[in-house]
Amino acid sequence: MDTVSAARSHGGVQGVYRHEARTTRCPMTFSVFVPPQAANGDTVPVLWFLSGLTCTHANVTDKGEYRAAAAKAGVIVVAPDTSPRGPGVPDEPDNWQFGCGAGFYLDAMEAPYADHYRMYSYVTEELPALVAANFPADMARQGIFGHSMGGHGALTIALKNPGRYRSCSAFAPIVQPSTAGWSRPAFAKYLGPDEAAWRAYDATALIADGCRVPELLVDQGAADGNLDDGLKPWLLEDACRRAGIPLALTMREGYDHSYLFVSTFMADHVAWHAARM
Repeated sequence: MDTVSAARSHGGVQGVYRHEARTTRCPMTFSVFVPPQAANGDTVPVLWFLSGLTCTHANVTDKGEYRAAAAKAGVIVVAPDTSPRGPGVPDEPDNWQFGCGAGFYLDAMEAPYADHYRMYSYVTEELPALVAANFPADMARQGIFGHSMGGHGALTIALKNPGRYRSCSAFAPIVQPSTAGWSRPAFAKYLGPDEAAWRAYDATALIADGCRVPELLVDQGAADGNLDDGLKPWLLEDACRRAGIPLALTMREGYDHSYLFVSTFMADHVAWHAARM
């Protein structure tokens, strides 16, 4: 693991790191904020943030405004990239909904994508092991959240790994990617034409199939232009109601899909996770 950059912030350290990943078969970059409570080597809880379409680790690191809240709560915040990247990684450069920047936090099953697009395994297996080995992380206390495609990732990863994450939340998540206009084509290319295989990466389908988390927190901008075609928060609300999963869904009037929305409510989410970790 190589250090790309490191700087003091709110008494802690914000770093960016790069390593050769075996799951994605390419170099991967991620950011880690270590709060001041870990300065003496004490381990602290870990909060994972998964970013959305077209993003890298840098979007939330630069615009998420989480460090003051994380420093106050004493939690590490890890932000992975959203997909594999590099000259050997198959991509569609003119398609922002597929390829590099659009890994959808799944393990692809179809050629040629299956060799590199293994973001589910990267986020749930390889990167946690790397973080545990190199940072003062208490891996018994983890939470996960994300934005848009990353909100989808946070929901599905928490649902598929019961007991690992003490908390899960999302900003404007894609709650049913198997029907959303901006994710169906990617799912077909990554996972193949059999839509039964898509259920493993669809939050509403996972809930219907019996996967559970203790509770969920979701914030959604009411002025988000992607509500009807991409996000459909009412589908998650219905799935949680049927399954008996407590869901705190708040529609934020006047807020859109951008980091202006995410950063406004970031401190609320960090504090919510910290209380549960």
